[in-house]
Amino acid sequence: MRAVSGAPGARVRGLDTLVRLQRRLNAPRTPHRLPVPDGMSAPLGCDAVAVPPILGQQVLPRLPRVGCVYADEAHWWWIVPSDSDYAMEWPAPARYATGAVLPDSPDLPGLIYRPDGEVPYTPPIPLYLAVCRLTGTTPSWSRPVSA
Repeated sequence: MRAVSGAPGARVRGLDTLVRLQRRLNAPRTPHRLPVPDGMSAPLGCDAVAVPPILGQQVLPRLPRVGCVYADEAHWWWIVPSDSDYAMEWPAPARYATGAVLPDSPDLPGLIYRPDGEVPYTPPIPLYLAVCRLTGTTPSWSRPVSA
């Protein structure tokens, strides 16, 4: 393949090279799972709730008990017991991660808060209510039921 016009010394790539590069860019990332810190156990399983950092800073002081909190540039992640999404529709921009698996995170977030004790959980109902309040969302169980 020849360059018809372009800068001197420009590299010309073949179609197969471009396809390989595109596939590499679109390849699924390896999912990460938030770990339970050493010395703690998760007898109720683990899920996670994520919010943007600015919202995380507002949620934190509103909670009666804080479990393990992880953070990266995009999210603060709270460990909650499995099935903490049952009968609760977590409002945007919150994200619920079943199994505490973070499918689109390039790196594992760092632990920024570890509670005293042996369990890593933040109670999900106070967390849910704080997120609802800060996002101006009515909790799902308080919404009118339509027939």
